[in-house]
Amino acid sequence: MELRLHLVLAVVCCLIWGANAPAGEPPGGSGDAAIPAGWLASWKEPPPADRPLQIIHGIRPLRAPAAGTQPAAAEAEDPFVRTMRFYKDHGLGGVVCNVAFDDYLTSEKNWKALEAGVEACRKLGLVVWLYDEEGYPSGAAGGLVLKENPQFEAMELAFDRSRPDPFLLRPAYEHTHAGNNFHAARRYVNLLDERAVRSFLHKTHDAYRQRLEKHFGRTIEAIFTDEPSLIAVNLGQLPEEVRKRVRVVDPLDPAVRPLPAVPWGYDLPERYRERFGEDLTAHRRSLFEGDSPQARKAREQFWGLIADLVAERYFVAIQKWCGESRIASSGHILWEEEVMHHPALYGNSLKMLARMDIPGLDMLTSQPAAVIHSGWTAAALPASAAMLTGRRRVMTEISDFVEKMSGRGPAALAEMQAAAAWQAAWGVTEFTLYYAVRDRAAEDYRAYCDYVGRLNAILKPARWEPEVLLYYPVRDLWAEYRPVAEPLRLASQPSRAQRIVQSFTRLGQTLQRNQVPFALVDHEFLAAASARPDGSLAVAGRQFKSLVVPEDVQLPPAAAKIVAEARSKGLRVLSDGPKSERLSAGRLVEQIRPCCRLSPASENVALGRFARDGQTVLLLVNVGQAAYQGSLSVGGAGRWTSLDPATGSIQAVKSDESGRLPLTLAPRQAVLLVRRP
Repeated sequence: MELRLHLVLAVVCCLIWGANAPAGEPPGGSGDAAIPAGWLASWKEPPPADRPLQIIHGIRPLRAPAAGTQPAAAEAEDPFVRTMRFYKDHGLGGVVCNVAFDDYLTSEKNWKALEAGVEACRKLGLVVWLYDEEGYPSGAAGGLVLKENPQFEAMELAFDRSRPDPFLLRPAYEHTHAGNNFHAARRYVNLLDERAVRSFLHKTHDAYRQRLEKHFGRTIEAIFTDEPSLIAVNLGQLPEEVRKRVRVVDPLDPAVRPLPAVPWGYDLPERYRERFGEDLTAHRRSLFEGDSPQARKAREQFWGLIADLVAERYFVAIQKWCGESRIASSGHILWEEEVMHHPALYGNSLKMLARMDIPGLDMLTSQPAAVIHSGWTAAALPASAAMLTGRRRVMTEISDFVEKMSGRGPAALAEMQAAAAWQAAWGVTEFTLYYAVRDRAAEDYRAYCDYVGRLNAILKPARWEPEVLLYYPVRDLWAEYRPVAEPLRLASQPSRAQRIVQSFTRLGQTLQRNQVPFALVDHEFLAAASARPDGSLAVAGRQFKSLVVPEDVQLPPAAAKIVAEARSKGLRVLSDGPKSERLSAGRLVEQIRPCCRLSPASENVALGRFARDGQTVLLLVNVGQAAYQGSLSVGGAGRWTSLDPATGSIQAVKSDESGRLPLTLAPRQAVLLVRRP
C-alpha cells in the first residue's frame, strides 16, 4: 500500500511539474533538449560504473540459470558468468568481493573461484572492488597476522586506581570492539605498529595482487577496508541473544576487568619524546585524569600524535599500496556518528578518511529520516574528507540491518531510494550494498539500482558545492577526553566536552534541517586555508563566506590567525554560545544567507548543491512521511529542468520573477533540478 501510494503521488507530482512547463514545452520529456547529450545518455541507461555494487563474501557459482534470465548460449555452461549475470540482471554495476572466508587466504579452490568470478565480471563489463578482511574489523587477515607474530596484537595502557602501580599494559581485547561485534570475537592487531600493518598488507593485499594483478586498474577499481580502529575503548556489549550467535575465535577471559584505557604502541614513548621533547611515562596519569594546564597539554599532545601515527601507519600505507597497484583505497571507519568516540578510536576521524582515495561511511539503516538526526555526521565526514583533498568520489555501505534486526525489515523500495538520495545530496557516489538481493522482488531491486544510476548520471561528474564550513572540534576533545571503564557515553565526559559535542551536533542538525549544504573542517585544514580579498576563506580550491564554530571551542594559533585575517576582510564567523548566546536556527540562516530557501520551511527536506559544466544542480529529497508542497527560492527568474530519478521523467520548469520555483514532493520522493543556460 505504501509503495502504491508513493507511485500515485509521484505521478501527481509529475503533473504539477508539467503544469509549470513553459509554453510550447508539453510535459513528458520536454526537458530533454535542455540536458546535454552526455548527461542524457547516462540518465537513460546508467552504465555499470554509476550503479551500485553488491557486497558478496566469496563467489559461489549458481548451478542453474537464475529465474527470469536468459543467458547467451555461449555463456550457459559457465556458472561464474551465469552468477555475475544474475547480479547484472538485477540492475547492479558489479560486486565488492573477496576470497571466501572458509580457509581464508589459504584455499587454492577458493582463489580459483575468485579468479573465475572476476574474469566473469570482466566479460560482462561489471566493476569489481575487493574487500580486505575475513569479516571485520579489517587488519587481522583472518587471524593470520597474529598467528605469525602475537606481538603484533593491539595493546592498551589501562589505569587501575586500586593498584599501588595503577598502570597496566595489556592486550586490548576483552571489552573492546574486537570481542564485541556481529562477525566474530577475535583478537586484533595494533594499527600503531607499522610492522603489523606490513604483515596485513603482505598477507592480504599482496596475495590479491599476485592472483589478480591483470585486472587491477581495469575491472578491479578499488579495495575496501572495514572499520579498522585503535580498539582500546569499551563500546558496550552486544545483547545476550546476539552474543550467543557470534562465532568465538579467541575465548574471552572473564577475569579481565574493564578499566579506563588508551591505545599503546611499542615505540610510542620514543615517538612522543621525539616530537615533544618530553617523557611520556611521566605524563601517563594525565592521560586519565587532571584539569591542570599541564595535564590538558599532555592529553592534547598524546592524541595528536596518535592521530598522526595511525593515519600514516595504516591508512597512508594502504593508500600508497593502492597507488602503486593502480587502484583506489576505500572503506569506512567505526562509529562516525559519535564525535566523542573519535579521539579514542582514531585520534582524528576526519584525518583518517582524508587518507582514503574514496572515503566512505557505514549506514546500517534505510530509514530516510536518519539524515536529520545523526546520519548527517556519518555522511559529512567522508564527504568533507573528499572535498578537502580535492577528490569527488565518496562511498557508502548501505543496508537495512537495523530494520531487519528489529523485525521491521526488509526496507521498502521507497525508503531505500530516499536513503540513497539524501546520501547523494551529501556527495555520495559509490553505493555498496548489504541488502539481500532475494529479500525483494527482482523488479524492485532493478528499480533501486536504476535510481542510483540516474542520480550518478547527473551528480557523479558534478562538483559538490557546500556553502558553509562547520568546525570539527576534535582537537578540543583531545584535551577533554577521559577514558572510562564502562561503555563510553557523552555523559561520562567533562562538562566542556559535553558542551562542545552538543553544540556541534545541534549546529549540524540545524544546517541540515534548513537546507544549508555544509562541509566539516578541522584545525589542520583550517590552518592551511587562506584569506581572500573578498572576505572568503579559500579551502582546497573552494571559497566559503561563513564559518560556524561550536560553543567553547578554542582555535589553535595557526588556525586562529587565518580565521582572524579572513574575518577582517568580511568572513562571517558564527560562534555558538551558552543558552543566552545560542545560535538559533533563525539567526544562523539569516546570517549565512543561503542560496536556496524553502517556503514553508520543512526540516524533512534534504538539499544538496552541485555544479557541472557551468550549471547549478540541486538535489532535493523529502525524507518525511508527509507530502511537501511549497516553493524554493533560487535567486531570480530562470528556466530549470526537473528530473525524477524514480521514474526517469524529465520536465521543464521555471521560477517566477521573485525567484521562487514551485515545489511538490511526495513522501520519500527526490527531484534533481538543473538550471538551464
